[in-house]
Amino acid sequence: MNRHSTAENAEDAETVKNLNELTDAIIGAAIEVHRALGLGLLESTYEMCLCQELSIRGLRFERQVSIPIEYKGVKLECGYRADLIVHGRVLVEIKAIDSLLPIHEAQLLSYLKLGGWKIGLLINFNVELLKHGVRRRVLGLVEEISL
Repeated sequence: MNRHSTAENAEDAETVKNLNELTDAIIGAAIEVHRALGLGLLESTYEMCLCQELSIRGLRFERQVSIPIEYKGVKLECGYRADLIVHGRVLVEIKAIDSLLPIHEAQLLSYLKLGGWKIGLLINFNVELLKHGVRRRVLGLVEEISL
């Protein structure tokens, strides 16, 4: 292995470490919101409170980010929106539903592909313990976070 490959591998490992730390911080913020509010509220309420908690923790984010679809070289606005993009790198989709279904994970993966992000969190606040409502996905891999 040459030095260039070693440097690239070290850079990749650092990127993964930073992304893991970032997703851990987002999940920690979500846990704090869930502890404070409990379950049974609207998705929009959890989104607003999670934004407040991310701000308190110094994490940059964008809300309701438009995700256009490119069709035959033309970008089309089709109404798709990511709930949150944290530090420009992690897509966060928030739910407040009875249970996460495969369609919700498919939505997350589609948004990742369309937006060019590599990592996403699907967070369902309508659960007794938030760890049961968190799914972490890396484009090309399927993972489940264990808290």
